[in-house]
Amino acid sequence: MNAEDVKQLFAWLIGRGLAGASETDLLHGFCERCCQAGLPLSRGTALVDTLHPIYEGRAFRWRNDGIEESAVLEYGSSNEGEGAEAWLTSTFYHMVTNGETELRRRIGLGDPTDFPLLVTLKSEGHTDYIAMIHSLAGEDMIGGMDCVYSSWMTNHPYGFSDEDLDALRRLVPLLALAIKGASLTRIAGTLVDVYLGRDAGQRVLSGRISRGVAERIHAVLWYSDLRGYTTITDTAPPGEIIPLLNDYADAVISAIHDAGGEVLKLIGDGVLAIFRVDDPAQACRQALKAEEGLRKRLRDLNTRRTGERRPTTSVYLGLHIGEVFYGNIGSADRLDFTVVGPAVNETSRIAAMCRSVDRHVVMSSDFAAATPHPERDALVSVGRYALRGVGRAQELFTLDPALLA
Repeated sequence: MNAEDVKQLFAWLIGRGLAGASETDLLHGFCERCCQAGLPLSRGTALVDTLHPIYEGRAFRWRNDGIEESAVLEYGSSNEGEGAEAWLTSTFYHMVTNGETELRRRIGLGDPTDFPLLVTLKSEGHTDYIAMIHSLAGEDMIGGMDCVYSSWMTNHPYGFSDEDLDALRRLVPLLALAIKGASLTRIAGTLVDVYLGRDAGQRVLSGRISRGVAERIHAVLWYSDLRGYTTITDTAPPGEIIPLLNDYADAVISAIHDAGGEVLKLIGDGVLAIFRVDDPAQACRQALKAEEGLRKRLRDLNTRRTGERRPTTSVYLGLHIGEVFYGNIGSADRLDFTVVGPAVNETSRIAAMCRSVDRHVVMSSDFAAATPHPERDALVSVGRYALRGVGRAQELFTLDPALLA
């Protein structure tokens, strides 16, 4: 690889980084262009930690031997289990522990295979291995993303030449910077999805962060909370409260998401969600599908928790359909992206009626009227009620108990 090749790769990395290319596209394009310029890469890997509720980081992989493998590997915690074992025996752990930023082993030319990975690589015909760590640490560090790890292999009979190594040392820092940019974008998307919900998060990322920017939408509204939560918190051991909330929140949120809904708010043991589609009948159908999924999840969850001798409960659910404002509410520098309006308050009042009528789900007359057949045939009236804080009395509905047996 000559100076002109390096210059062209610099320009390519800058252009693709500014264009927002993904980490996979960056790594694959980089490796392919290195090979075209005469740098004999056989494999390349880049790893970066992330900020995610499930994964600790992501690994991006390229190889030119035709063997199929996933281009992206999301890995869990490196503090326990197989992840910890893999990390503690890795070249990168050795480098971090010893304050090194580069490690090379000419595994096909007499250097020791002193790490498990190197034994495997040598058996596959690789002759040279170099690992690099490029630090990203600073005040703007997010989560554990403090560096980009990378490793480069060749199966050339004589390994990497001095010119090859010089090119990698000049180019990989720029690749790491481009990967950092792509990963930060991904982290931002993850954060808004996790804390705001998928639709609201995407709206915020698209630039809708001004106070008072809201639109009128027609949606099915879901409000649920846990039955007897106050009693449980008063009687259960303190260490059981958070696991209980997590277990039941996971059941509720998973049921909503699986049916196409959007969770907007977790309010203690309560969940506020919407089902928003162009067809109100379809939105009602999705909400009822979520309710059915929730019942199944709760049966399995309560069976498990009972077997573990842990407290169990059920969920009260109110369903309504109406017009709300959907957007930013709050102060100039602290906003909440949510739904507001009389229909939201009415939904919470409807959910509270579950206790009075001894049913796990109660629906408004508007929801019942919008529900299509055959789902509509499963709804039965529980009577006419005046809801607290709501000006008009209305007939409320529930699922026919005979169909739930």
